[in-house]
Amino acid sequence: MAQHEVHHHLGAHETSFWPLPVGLGILLLPISLTAYFAWHQQMLGLVLGGFSLLLMVFGLIGWADEFFKKGHEEGFGSLAITLFIATEVIIFGTMFAAFWTARIAHADIWHSWVPKMNFVIPAILTLILWASSFTILVSEKSAESGKRGASILWLLATLILGSAFVVIHFNEWQHLWHEGFTLSSNMYGTGFYALTGIHTSHVLVGLVSQLYVLWLLLSGRMTSHRTTMFKAVSIYWHFVDLMWLLVASSAYIIGGLV
Repeated sequence: MAQHEVHHHLGAHETSFWPLPVGLGILLLPISLTAYFAWHQQMLGLVLGGFSLLLMVFGLIGWADEFFKKGHEEGFGSLAITLFIATEVIIFGTMFAAFWTARIAHADIWHSWVPKMNFVIPAILTLILWASSFTILVSEKSAESGKRGASILWLLATLILGSAFVVIHFNEWQHLWHEGFTLSSNMYGTGFYALTGIHTSHVLVGLVSQLYVLWLLLSGRMTSHRTTMFKAVSIYWHFVDLMWLLVASSAYIIGGLV
């Protein structure tokens, strides 16, 4: 009888509709890329790509919502985000290695590739991310203490700071691009936009994750006893902030000071 109850309990968590749209979205994404680049069907590729992203977003939101309604935390959140960040370190590590190798190999002509850089901008971006690490930490601790209102306010502050980082960065790219410093202008341009672009994509992922946590807080789904998702998002954001120090020192100091 006890064995039957155990199987019934486990079976209750085995059926879910939401992995289906996520899986279909993942399936369609490489097909859309193939259509765009290999088949030269740009419109088809864009339509399939947009549809696949919508499916994945729709499925992930529904899946997460189902968890907060019916599921329970298993205690693996911290381990999972740690392992995920370890894979991210490998991605950034290969980018740094390629950039540093190019810097050394082309040291004799590198100075001719460097445009006039405004080093005030990376300093401002650094201060913004440092401040956002503080605000998300306070927000997380407020959520753990049951102070939902304070947690929401501090999280909104983090979102504003993160959005300001993206906007300022995009404006900087636009200025440099108009000055002739493009992705294909030289090896420094390729490395600069690759490093800062990959990092900014991670900032955007962090902002989307924070919007989801904000929704959980506003809807009352996240309580002081269920903050694993918030902890994971917070750890990820601190990782993004830490990576910015390495990205900025590589792209601006190692690459821009000649």
